[in-house]
Parts: sequence; structure tokens; C-alpha cells
Amino acid sequence: MDVRDVARAALPWALVALVAGLALGVDYALGKATLVLTYAIAGLGVVIVVGQAGQIALGQAALVALGAYTQAVLVRHGVPALLAVPAAVLAGALGGVLASLPARRLGGLYFGMSTLAFALIVEEGLARWESVTHGAAGMAVAAFGIFGWQATTTAAQALVSLAALLLALLACRRLLDLHHGRAWRAVRDDEAAAAACGISPAATKMQAFLVGGALSGLAGALYAHWIGFISPEQFGLVFSFELLMLAFIGGARRLAGAVWGALVIVAIPPTIALLRDLLPGEWARTAGLETVAFGAVIVAVVLLRPAGLAGKD
Repeated sequence: MDVRDVARAALPWALVALVAGLALGVDYALGKATLVLTYAIAGLGVVIVVGQAGQIALGQAALVALGAYTQAVLVRHGVPALLAVPAAVLAGALGGVLASLPARRLGGLYFGMSTLAFALIVEEGLARWESVTHGAAGMAVAAFGIFGWQATTTAAQALVSLAALLLALLACRRLLDLHHGRAWRAVRDDEAAAAACGISPAATKMQAFLVGGALSGLAGALYAHWIGFISPEQFGLVFSFELLMLAFIGGARRLAGAVWGALVIVAIPPTIALLRDLLPGEWARTAGLETVAFGAVIVAVVLLRPAGLAGKD
């Protein structure tokens, strides 16, 4: 990729940032940009598992939760935030491995339901392990810091998330170009043919979940710092479905799809809030507008861009 390709890829994002800054204010726009970048990291995990390996994953929020709580607990006990991040990534990766174990016996929708059960188990475990997680009361999380410097401003938080996302994108791009990526796509397209070529479908699926879990753990670690407070219900089924929609809206088979999908998912709530001011009184007070908006976006993407906003491979 030469300089012109980089400039061409960066131009739409520069325009989005400019419009958001002018319309919403720089500080608010930077806060939302931080969430977009963090969601995109978690979305990369979904792209690897669903888009590249072809597995149905309905409990990705549980892996984000494992990373967030690992980060929060370690920081609470005095571990520097930067040193706690690898542990959060490891927790997400191990969770991904555990979630992938039923793939040895189950496939398709049955395996997807097993990942949903895994997410429910993790959420319930976090709520009940009060001595460590503080249960339903939740935990406060200090600001992210590196060598005495703390990311207390929205600009600093956005920069940290941007750096993490770029590193994650580079790592994923490298993996997709190696035999790991080719094995994932082979299993996605035809498990029997992949097995005939000497590829172990079970091991390949586990590798995809390991990578996807590691990315989710990284996203969870950052998310905990940016939100400043975590509780089990934040990582429920709604969050899992948001991450799944993120991948399909952006394009499940493209790494860039995670970023485009994250932009849409994060942008819908404030957009609805702005539209409420323009609607008549009764309509403005109507519940469920966000759900309707999510549904409308999904239908529009399916009809107009079946491969997602990022397009085809």
C-alpha cells in the first residue's frame, strides 16, 4: 500500500471527524470517537470469528467482560494499567478458547447457542463473585496511565484507542496473510474439503476464537478505563448482539468492516437523541426508537450493501 492508498483510505474518516467536530463539538466528538475505536477493536474479534472462520458467535460480550474485569481488578490492586493490559488480553483469549470447545462436537446454530450459554454463565459468574467483582454493585476504574501520565482528557483517550486499534489491525492483517488466515477461510468455505487438505477444523476454530477473544479482551480493558465504571449487566446479550450487528453492518469479511460498523453502532443513539428534538411531542416520547433505528439500518444494509459498508473481499 503506497501513500496514495493510505490517503484514499484516510480521507472518509477525516471528513467524518470534521463533520462530527463541527456538529457536536470537539470534546463530545472525541469522546464518541474513543468509543468507536474501542468498539472497532472488539468488532475485529467478531470479524475474525464470524467473517473469516465462519462460526456463529452470540456471546462475544462475555469475552469483552473478561478483559474489562481483569483490567479493573488488577488496576484496583495496584498493577499499572499498561502492565495489566496483557493480562486482560490473555483473559479474553482463554475465554475464547473455552467458548470454542463445544465446536469439536457441535456446529452451526447449535454451536452458536453454546456460545450464548457461555455468555450467560460469564455474566452470572461476574454478578455472583462479589468478593472480586463487587457483584451487581459494580466497580469503579481509574484512568488509564502510562509511566505517570494519565489519559484523563477525551483527546488522550482517543489517541490511546487509535494506537491500540492500529496495532490490532496490523496484527490481524498479518495473520490473514499467513497460513492462519488461509486455514480460517478454508474451514469457513468447506470444512470437509479443509479436513481433506490436512487442516484440522477444530484446531482452526479454536485459533480463531483465541485471536477473537484476545481482541475482545483488549477492547474490554480500554472500555473499562474510558467508561470509568463496570458492572455485569453492561456486558449482557444486548452488547453481544450489538457487536454481531456491528460486524454485519460494516462487513463481516473485511477488517475495515469492524471500524465502519462501530461508527454506525455508536452513532445511532446520539442521532436518535438529536432527532427527538425535531419530532412532535408524542413521537419524541415514544420508547424503542433506537431499536427501530437499528432494525432500519440492518434492513437498509441488507438491501443496498449485502456485503456491508466496507464492501467485498
